[in-house]
Amino acid sequence: MDRFDQYRVFAQVAEMGSFIKAAHALELPRASVSAAIQQLEAQVGVRLLHRTTRHVRLTTDGEQLLERLRPLMAEVESIDQLFHAGGRQLSGRLSIDAPSRIARRLIAPALPGLLRRHPRLQLSLGSSDRAIDLAQEGVDCAVRFGTPHDSSLVVRPLGHVALVNCASPAYLREHGEPAQPGDLAHGHWAVGYASPRTGRELPWEYAGRDGATHTIEVPSRVIANNVESYIACCLAGLGLIQIPRFDVQYLLDAGELAEVMPGHRAAAMPVSLLYPHRRQRSRRLDMFAQWFEELIRPHLDD
Repeated sequence: MDRFDQYRVFAQVAEMGSFIKAAHALELPRASVSAAIQQLEAQVGVRLLHRTTRHVRLTTDGEQLLERLRPLMAEVESIDQLFHAGGRQLSGRLSIDAPSRIARRLIAPALPGLLRRHPRLQLSLGSSDRAIDLAQEGVDCAVRFGTPHDSSLVVRPLGHVALVNCASPAYLREHGEPAQPGDLAHGHWAVGYASPRTGRELPWEYAGRDGATHTIEVPSRVIANNVESYIACCLAGLGLIQIPRFDVQYLLDAGELAEVMPGHRAAAMPVSLLYPHRRQRSRRLDMFAQWFEELIRPHLDD
């Protein structure tokens, strides 16, 4: 393995914090990854990584090397792409993470068109509602709803999606239709939703006439930690939910869910693309960001 390949392996291990994950991402045997790091450390004459049974972290020298390598790796990738179809066709692996509903209902159906334009591109599509460590998981880009809390990530705001209050027809027949938030304290139930960040049940919210966000406690008999289960519980008549309109528009159109309290919605939810902090991003990532922004634009509230 030449010096550049050793640098490439080192950067992957450093970004992912794991020899095994780096080996999987690079499609190399773990032994080859370990050998490349050992050879690189021997050649530069310093230890670059602290290794334990569970974690891999950079030494001070390793941090300095990685900082110098990031723009170099991005530049080499850009040069590699320069002569493929006039610089338009991209190749290589791109790892994306998105909420399950966005992955299933928006991204996956549009992928055939994207891959026809870039047949040498390989996309790894993860779908989760939980917060993940992008560098640790080897994710290039994540689609996220809500306000980002990780200050170490680069945030690309895309806009906002409208939130609606929904219930099933069976629930409304049994409990009646609430006309305003105050009605929720009298014989109504919510399906609880556990925050992907904290694991705690989120409160019911609505935007007041003053423009401020207000919260109200609505009892719940079931708490879901992903959107698919959250919607399924609502369809089963277990309670009211607050959900991006995109996620349930087809259910509203089919009459399987009904919007309630349209004048007392929660504030629109921001949608963003999140990247690990790098000085230069790959052309693959820039292409995906532009493609996804166009894809989601019709579903944004602003």
